[in-house]
Amino acid sequence: MGAFLDKPKTDKHNEGGVGNGLKYGLASMQGWRVEMEDAHTAVIGLPSLKDWSFFAVFDGHAGAKASAMCSEQLMNHIITNGDFQKMDLKSGTETQPSIEAIKSGIKTGFLSMDDKLRNMPEVLSGQDKSGSTAVGVIISPTHIFFANCGDSRAVLSTAGKCAFSTTDHKPINPIEKERIQKAGGSVMIQRVNGSLAVSRALGDFEYKNVEGMGPCEQLVSPEPEIFVQERNQGDEFLVLACDGIWDVMTNDELCDFVRNRLQISNSMEHICNQVIDTCLYKGSRDNMSIVIVTFHGAPKLSEEAIRKEDELDGRIEAKIKETLDADGSGDADLPYLMHVLGDMEGLPPGGGLSSKRGTVETILNKLRPPKSEATDENGATAID
Repeated sequence: MGAFLDKPKTDKHNEGGVGNGLKYGLASMQGWRVEMEDAHTAVIGLPSLKDWSFFAVFDGHAGAKASAMCSEQLMNHIITNGDFQKMDLKSGTETQPSIEAIKSGIKTGFLSMDDKLRNMPEVLSGQDKSGSTAVGVIISPTHIFFANCGDSRAVLSTAGKCAFSTTDHKPINPIEKERIQKAGGSVMIQRVNGSLAVSRALGDFEYKNVEGMGPCEQLVSPEPEIFVQERNQGDEFLVLACDGIWDVMTNDELCDFVRNRLQISNSMEHICNQVIDTCLYKGSRDNMSIVIVTFHGAPKLSEEAIRKEDELDGRIEAKIKETLDADGSGDADLPYLMHVLGDMEGLPPGGGLSSKRGTVETILNKLRPPKSEATDENGATAID
């Protein structure tokens, strides 16, 4: 179930890029976990389909091997299999995969990836027992193909609202529970056999050894659930994220927060970092990874939104100064200030005060610098 550090590791890995009418940013952070088991893939322009793109997030468990392998190889398992490459003739000579071919190719790619993991020497020897969720998208000029296996999640924001979300695969879901029980397993404390918190994943071969049953009938299935959305002018952005994000933010909260941040910053990586920091302050104890991809309909920088953000920061600083001035004992620390600021109006939608915690800490350190060590006349270390 995972062990935790004494304090979170907050260093972040960032990437970003532009192409095919898309702009993306991603961020990942180890957080409170003793190991970083998340991985990701971001490719604009597929080898044989230059105007197509692929993005995915992988949330590993019981080790990082499965998620790392998936991030390196799943895309190729999808786009190179025979099912995916069944072509439709377009515009006389141009050929592209049909929608049904893509859906079939995605499933085939997932099952092929699972077979590849099963045959790794570390798995065959029993040394590696890791598994990984996977949520990904293939974006063509006309459609978005969502594929989900596990409890990482993708959402699509269209015309100012969260218009679509993938479905988490949890053991307590009726369809998942029925499959688990048919395979001779049980669901206890909302986990497969009282242990694994997801009912679909790549890897996890301890749960895939029931004789006489196919790969998609096992206690844990590698089969992705596939959704197809036709692109339209109102599409703003999509988000792929592991459950470390979704544990503390709802679909609507995250979409509202990202939509607001896009009006204030043009750095996709910075926005991703803000989401991760906000989730950390909201109490997430897991690894965190997020990919945000924007379309032509995404919100643009807004002078009005930037002005309101500056005004909010000014009001926060004024309230902190007022509180510190009234604090004769010097006990007004960060948690106390967060409590005092709890009813502040105009906080970022979806993020709330948690999204301004870094700002509060910066202002506190400026107005009341942290105590530093000094040496007294006898050479002893004292606190100023």
